[in-house]
Amino acid sequence: MAILDEVKQDLTSAMRAGEKQRVGALRMILSELQKAEKLGSEDELTVLRRERKRRLEAAKAFRDGGREDLATGEEAEGELIGAYLPAELSEGELQEIVERALAASGAESPKDMGLAMKSAMAAVDGRADGRRVSGLVKAALGG
Repeated sequence: MAILDEVKQDLTSAMRAGEKQRVGALRMILSELQKAEKLGSEDELTVLRRERKRRLEAAKAFRDGGREDLATGEEAEGELIGAYLPAELSEGELQEIVERALAASGAESPKDMGLAMKSAMAAVDGRADGRRVSGLVKAALGG
C-alpha cells in the first residue's frame, strides 16, 4: 500500500475518532504528499523526511523561545510523520555502511570528506540523519 493511501485511511479513522490534533497533522501530511505527486518531482519518503525535519526544527526553535507548549505539538507531529518512514539504522549498521562507503570511494583523509559523504549518504538512503553519518565519516577519516 502506498503511503498516500495509508495516510488517507488513517485520516478517516482519526476523523471518526474525533482526534483533532491528529486530523490536522494528517491533513498536512496528505496535502504535502498530494502536492508532490501533482508536481511529479519527489517520492513520498523524501516529502515525509522533509516535513519531519521541519517539525523537529520548529520544535527546537519554540523550545529555545520558551514556548514548551508549541514545541510539544511540533514534536508530536514529527513523531506522527516518522511513523510512516522506514526504521532508522542502528549505530552498528550505520558504522558498517560508512566503512563500506569509505572503501568504495577510496577516501583516506579529511580532504576526501565530500566524496565519502556522497557515497555514504547514497548507501544510507535516508535511514539515518546526515549529522550522524557525517560524524562517523569524520571520525573514520581522522578529522
